[in-house]
Amino acid sequence: MATIDTIGFASIVISGMTMAIGSIGPAIGEAWGLSRALSAIAQQPDEANTITRTLFVGLAMIESIAIYCFVISIILIFANPFWNYVVANPGG
Repeated sequence: MATIDTIGFASIVISGMTMAIGSIGPAIGEAWGLSRALSAIAQQPDEANTITRTLFVGLAMIESIAIYCFVISIILIFANPFWNYVVANPGG
């Protein structure tokens, strides 16, 4: 049972680290992009529609990184492939 406990502990720790690190980068990127977009709109208010549309597309792509990290964390916790291996081979 020590192997199952080790895999469970490692899965929880790694999924937590994945979410922590995987959400810091997109948050910084989104904040930086929003700051630049607001600055660009302040300088050229006539181009606000184009800047906003481009900003939303960029934010969606940046946010997909955090969503991928979330999916990896969910897989590690609920559908970990190592669990099936340990359960199928209890002796080794």
